[in-house]
Amino acid sequence: MPPRRRPQQSAPSSVEHHLHPSQFVDAFLSYLQAECGMSLNTVKAYKNDIEQFVTWMNNSHVGSVLDVDLNALSQFLQALHERNLKPTTISRRLVAIKMFFRYLVLEGVVAESTVDLMSSPKLWQYLPTVLSPEMVDRLLDAPSWEDSFPKRDRAILTVLYATGCRASEVAGMQLRDLRLEENYCRCLGKGNKERIVNLNPVARKALDDYLHKERPQLIRRRDADDLFVTRTGRGVTRIMIWHVVKKYAKRIGCSDKISPHTLRHSFATHMLAGGAEIRALQEMLGHASIRTTQIYTQVEHSRLKSIHTKCHPRG
Repeated sequence: MPPRRRPQQSAPSSVEHHLHPSQFVDAFLSYLQAECGMSLNTVKAYKNDIEQFVTWMNNSHVGSVLDVDLNALSQFLQALHERNLKPTTISRRLVAIKMFFRYLVLEGVVAESTVDLMSSPKLWQYLPTVLSPEMVDRLLDAPSWEDSFPKRDRAILTVLYATGCRASEVAGMQLRDLRLEENYCRCLGKGNKERIVNLNPVARKALDDYLHKERPQLIRRRDADDLFVTRTGRGVTRIMIWHVVKKYAKRIGCSDKISPHTLRHSFATHMLAGGAEIRALQEMLGHASIRTTQIYTQVEHSRLKSIHTKCHPRG
C-alpha cells in the first residue's frame, strides 16, 4: 500500500518552520539554468517573479511552503489584480510559481503542488500590438544618411521583421551563422535551442549592403564574430536593438509602445494572413507550445472583424 501523502494544509510542525521559500530560491534558479536549459534573461525573470511572491508571503505571514494552499494563492492573485497588472504579467507570475512548486515536489520538499490546481488568468483580452505592412515598410526605410550607422540599423530592422526573431536572438547572431547566398541564418533561441530562420529579399539586400559597406569600418580595430556590431566592433546587445527600434518608430510617428517584439508580432500576424499554417509558424517563432502561437490567430480574427465592421454596409 503506497504511503499517504502529507497534506499541505496541516498545522505547521517544528520542521515546517524551516521550509520558508527563500531558502530554495537559489537552488531553483540553478535548476532552471542547468537542467531546464533556460536562458539567463528567462532565469532573471523567474527570479524576479519568485522574489515578489516570497515578499508577499512574508507580508501575509505565510511562513512555510506547506502553508501555500488555494486560499493563499487566490489572495496573492487578488493582490496582483489590485495593482492593475496586465493579464500576461499575472500569468507569467503564476507560471513561475508553478515551476517553483514543481521543483519542490521533485526535491521532496512538498508531496504535491497545490499551485497546479490554479488556472491562469484569461489571456484572450490581451492582443499584441501589430503594425500594418505599410507601416512596417516605413519603419524599414526610416534609417537615412543622417544616422551614424544607417545600413546596420536597416539590416537589424529587416532581419527582425523577416525572421520574427527576438531582439536577444538577433543580438546573438554570429557571422558564421549567416548563409546569405542560401537566404537563411541560424539563431539560438530560448533554452539554447537552435533553429533556422529564413531571410526575404529585402533583408538579404540590407544585410549585403551592411556587410560590404559598413561593417568593415566598424571592425577595423578588432576581429569580431558577431553579425551586428557597435562603433567599437563589439557585438550589439538586445538593449541596443531596443533603442534602434524605438528611435525609428518615433521618427515615423509610431506609438511609444513599439518595440522589437512588435516586429515579431507583426511578422507572425502577417504570416497567418498570408496563409501560413499555425504549426509552421510555431517552428518559425521557436515557440515550445502551440498555445503561445495561437494568440496570433486571435489577432488576425480581431483584424478581420475590424475590417468587416468598417466595410460592411450594415457594419
